[in-house]
Amino acid sequence: MHQTEIKSKLQGIRMFVLDMDGTIYLGDTLFPYTHKFLQTVGSTGRDFCFFTNNSSKNRKAYLDKLQGMQINIVPERMMLSNDVILRWLLQNQPGKKAYVVGTPFLMEDFTKCGITTDDENADYVVLGFDTTLTYEKLSRACTLIRRGAPVYGVNADFNCPVPGGFIPDCGSIAALVKASTGVQCEFFGKPSPRTLSYILEHTGYGEKELAVIGDRLYTDIALTENSDVTSILVLSGETKEKDLWESAIKPDMVVENIGALCPFF
Repeated sequence: MHQTEIKSKLQGIRMFVLDMDGTIYLGDTLFPYTHKFLQTVGSTGRDFCFFTNNSSKNRKAYLDKLQGMQINIVPERMMLSNDVILRWLLQNQPGKKAYVVGTPFLMEDFTKCGITTDDENADYVVLGFDTTLTYEKLSRACTLIRRGAPVYGVNADFNCPVPGGFIPDCGSIAALVKASTGVQCEFFGKPSPRTLSYILEHTGYGEKELAVIGDRLYTDIALTENSDVTSILVLSGETKEKDLWESAIKPDMVVENIGALCPFF
């Protein structure tokens, strides 16, 4: 996309929805251009918020991490895939018990929402990005699914970027469960339409006023398909240029990193 086209495309954007790992930082290291980007957005009368698919943490953990990087935001600006699935479960599975394959952070979110977690008499199974995964957890989840319990995935990511490479994410755990049970779960984070609806409702902006920025084609960029939301791919995380040409999912624009957008504001 030509520079004048980028500037024109950004002119109507009022809210930037930023992915986190691979977009504003990698692991515990903030990218050197992140603060400049956030400051530029604010100084031009625009707004920003964060949405992460990473279900291994909860809102408080992410707010604490951002604060440690000198990024101080109100809690409403921090959205997670956890929020999307929990809202749906409360509306569509009221009073039912969950078996959650997840970290203590995810379990805490379920408890705070009033959803009972029960590994013996669960009505449904939830798969998260579980960095505390054990064979016992997998075995219990598969047993419940074979008995007929529906299964839901918090986020579809196959890998989580970390310094030096990647580690298996929720999508990989769900693939293992499917290989054992033959059952494919429904995912609720990006790129689920449920997530886009949640973001639009939560921010109050219209599709044409929104831009989603992220480093993954199949989650961040795919979220905006069949909508008027602008998609911006950054090459600072998982996706590399060669992946872009091989993918059927195409962003509205591609930049090396979020810092490269600053001159166009």
